[in-house]
Amino acid sequence: MNDYLLQTVGLTKVYGQQRAVDSLSLHVPKGAIYGLIGRNGAGKTTFMKMIAGLAQPTSGEIRLFGTDGEADSRQHRIGALIEAPGIYGDITAFDNLKMKAIAMGVYNKDKINELLSLVGLSDTGSKKTGKFSLGMKQRLGIAMSLIGTPDLLILDEPINGLDPQGIIEIRGVIEKLSREYQMTILISSHILDELARIATHYGMIHQGRLVQELSRQELLDKCAECVEIQSEAVQEVCLALEEMGCGAYEVCDDVTVRVNGCCERVGEINLALAERGILLRGITVRQESLEEYFVNMTGGAE
Repeated sequence: MNDYLLQTVGLTKVYGQQRAVDSLSLHVPKGAIYGLIGRNGAGKTTFMKMIAGLAQPTSGEIRLFGTDGEADSRQHRIGALIEAPGIYGDITAFDNLKMKAIAMGVYNKDKINELLSLVGLSDTGSKKTGKFSLGMKQRLGIAMSLIGTPDLLILDEPINGLDPQGIIEIRGVIEKLSREYQMTILISSHILDELARIATHYGMIHQGRLVQELSRQELLDKCAECVEIQSEAVQEVCLALEEMGCGAYEVCDDVTVRVNGCCERVGEINLALAERGILLRGITVRQESLEEYFVNMTGGAE
């Protein structure tokens, strides 16, 4: 028995001649914040719609909550904010939540007030949602997706178009849901460095296919810090590194040598190169970002 709350096996969606999602097998552990990474058109939204029951797969399997993903197993157990939140602008936040709760047969006034407090909208009172900021609308959309207390929350680009303050607000809500409610969250975002702040697991999708799936720790290991040395005398730099016992290095180009590990010895390396009379353009400690890693994994920038 595994601990995956969501698992797909060869999930595929075809529109005409286009394979929007192509044989995608993905694993979301229970309690994870799973970051779905991919360019526009990679298939992220289509994948999320299939999980939420908003699109029918062409082939493959969806396994949810230990079942085969039939519609009855999704009832009230999945909350989704995909594309724009469905909000009525001429009524209050409370009334928007009330309407959806009644439609789902789970209306409870105290629960709605709890959701408003959770997403930081408890003080909006009689203000119509049409006058909300974009960040407030996104937070209300998340609150609406939480009606019924789902086990899995699906958020498609929840911070798209938000200002820095709005991004911080949404991040805080997501972290609180994970920490205090132990909710499993599947989230996509174009802002990869923001995903790196909150996600515990990652799935990288390119042209509808899964490129790589890894945990936060595995990503940190792959994006480990390194010492980057730039010099016209690459051969002399390599010889000096070998003499120092820094054998885990690679020559990146005609003037760049990258040393994996040894970051705590950067001062020693700098001194040793200077004592050998090796002139440097620069020596820095750097770490590959999630964005850089994704671009490298998908064949570089297009």
